[in-house]
Amino acid sequence: MPFSLAAIPALLFITLSYAVLCTVRPFGTCRKCRGFGFAMTTDRKGRPKRGKHCRRCDGHGIRIRLGRHLWNRWSRTYRDGTR
Repeated sequence: MPFSLAAIPALLFITLSYAVLCTVRPFGTCRKCRGFGFAMTTDRKGRPKRGKHCRRCDGHGIRIRLGRHLWNRWSRTYRDGTR
């Protein structure tokens, strides 16, 4: 069996798994602040301390997943186009 024929079910499984993940948990942790809502910095002695407010997630620590964002845009466009 050729490699490309074996890879199709694996890619289909990964795609469907991501679609289910975007449906069940549409928000993920922010990649910049790792879900803290602020950047971690260290003081002069090397101890961790609270840094600046995260601008990417606005301090919430969560962000919308790419798949969910694309689904929201598509459904909004479809809904507005069929009115």
